[in-house]
Amino acid sequence: MNAPHLPKVAGIDSTVPPPAHTVPPVAPSPEAPGAPGALIQDRLAGWVSDLTTLHELTERLSRTATLDEALNELLRAGAALVGARRGLVVVEPADGLGPDTTVGLGFARADLGYLETVPRAATSYGRLLEANAAGTPLAEVAQPDLFADEGLDPRHREVARRLGYAASYALPLAAEATGAVGAAVWLYDEPAEPAPRRRHLIGLYVRYAAEHLARLVELTRARTTVATLREELLPSRLPRVAGVQLAARHRAGARGGGDWYDALPLPDAALGLAVGSVTGSGPSAVAAMGRLRASLRAYAVMEGEDPVAVLSDLELLLRLTEPARSATALFAYCEPALRKVVVAGAGHSPPLLIGERRTEFVETSLSAPLGMLACWEAPSVEIRPEPGETLLLYTDGLLHRTGDAMDRAFARLHAAAASVPKAAREDPGAIADHVLRAVLPEGLDGEGGDKDATACDEDVVLLAARFE
Repeated sequence: MNAPHLPKVAGIDSTVPPPAHTVPPVAPSPEAPGAPGALIQDRLAGWVSDLTTLHELTERLSRTATLDEALNELLRAGAALVGARRGLVVVEPADGLGPDTTVGLGFARADLGYLETVPRAATSYGRLLEANAAGTPLAEVAQPDLFADEGLDPRHREVARRLGYAASYALPLAAEATGAVGAAVWLYDEPAEPAPRRRHLIGLYVRYAAEHLARLVELTRARTTVATLREELLPSRLPRVAGVQLAARHRAGARGGGDWYDALPLPDAALGLAVGSVTGSGPSAVAAMGRLRASLRAYAVMEGEDPVAVLSDLELLLRLTEPARSATALFAYCEPALRKVVVAGAGHSPPLLIGERRTEFVETSLSAPLGMLACWEAPSVEIRPEPGETLLLYTDGLLHRTGDAMDRAFARLHAAAASVPKAAREDPGAIADHVLRAVLPEGLDGEGGDKDATACDEDVVLLAARFE
């Protein structure tokens, strides 16, 4: 690999199967090798093949819904077009607002870290990024034989030898409206470079990909902003109150919903617990959630010992200030020293009492959501948890994410609570985690990658209080 080689022309990687209906090149007619008709037919067949390939690859890219999915698809398609086996894409929007990320194809995480030890200016993609930052963008950077380049950075030479690549071909990623998005590079195991026809094809594909990536960058920023706003509006930490242990879990939906929870100390060593859900999604629902939660805190401080009064005041406020919006809420006034809880709900699912001798739903009165009636009021219910029992409050998103009918979802939740291991019953956080894993389908518990975005539109909130 250290000896200089003549660059070879690379085509489609043989490991990547061509589209099923791609037209193969047409050989010139032996009867008339110089006939203009045969030459035109050959060119037309090649154009049809290229357009078919380009259409299939861009269609696959357009189906990606997240930035990571799009970057991986870009690398796979680009590798097939230029005949490379590995690649790297770096996203660094020109406005400096992020998100900044690096994704590799055919590299382990340790390999990517090793590549980062090469000075950026010595890499092909680094030169593209620096040119974009300086306002003098480059069309491409081709290095057909790295080891034949006497000016190659020593560190780059060492890394290339260790990782086993000998040539590279890099293109910038720039959208018409937003400017530079980043750069992509594909790496060859041997000295090589794509033929002019392949360069033209990858150029067209990357131009489309850059526009798609720019849209996903904006979408990622919007989701990050909503998530940050939502987290800031929720309690940064739960209070410490004698006689009770608290834990909360929040799994945000893809669109950013208005589910919330709260726990606040009240006079006379009491504790207020609340969960709720605002209709809608996105920034408006998050803002409404923040207003509703702040109002409930104020009402709880003034008259928390009467949960019905708290929710009645909240109903009046919502009806007067946001008549087009409805919400569900559940408020519990706890006296840990007496192990006494008074609960009232407005269109909300009943809490669940979990203990060694019983696992049962609390029978709250049937009530309408806030904002659905001209006047709301439903009687409260008193609960007497035994020592070691946990009261679990949750939002409907936990049931909806199962994809089951509501009766089956409730049965699934009850079975999950009843199966909490004995060793985990002393920790409300462990109880909440067990319920999440047992109730939600695999991949939808918020711990792994959510592949089906539509299945994760619902927020999930769990608030667990274990009485000592």
